[in-house]
Amino acid sequence: MLRPEGKKKLDEVAAKSKQIKLEVILAVGHTDRFGSLAHNMKLSERRAAAVKTYLVSKGVDANRIYTEGKGPKNPVTKPDQCPGKKATKQVIECLQPDRRVDIELIGTK
Repeated sequence: MLRPEGKKKLDEVAAKSKQIKLEVILAVGHTDRFGSLAHNMKLSERRAAAVKTYLVSKGVDANRIYTEGKGPKNPVTKPDQCPGKKATKQVIECLQPDRRVDIELIGTK
């Protein structure tokens, strides 16, 4: 589920988490607007869980990582940016930025 560029960014997050007094990492999964709400909620939760699993594999304490799925509730694309009600290849590509996991590190130096 994780792309190579995503793994690279997560490697940076893992390294940064070791340079601070880490309190918590928040990983929030998101989806695009296609599919049922129930499906997208589960998918966004799985995305966040995949990030947690990867970070734990890099030595981050699992008890410091909290995950949440938001489904399609917080898109980064604008409503008029990717017009279309059908999941055409063009619309799917346009909505790629909405399929993501936002990560926040909370801690002190």
